[in-house]
Amino acid sequence: MPPLPVISGMEVRRAFERAGFVFRKQRGSHMILVKTGHTKILSIPNHKELDRGTLRKLITDSGLTVEEFYNYLG
Repeated sequence: MPPLPVISGMEVRRAFERAGFVFRKQRGSHMILVKTGHTKILSIPNHKELDRGTLRKLITDSGLTVEEFYNYLG
């Protein structure tokens, strides 16, 4: 498995939007994304760089694998 990249919150948001998630709202510095039929709500910090642990948790919560996430990252 390749190591997770250090990327911005906006890049993560775009990747999850390609995966079918929809931007719902923003509370402070966190962007909230939802997906129909999916029980988890993703709260993505709008930071210049996300910690790898935070990114890994978001990927896990989304139901994607790291490889699938890389495909949506573009």
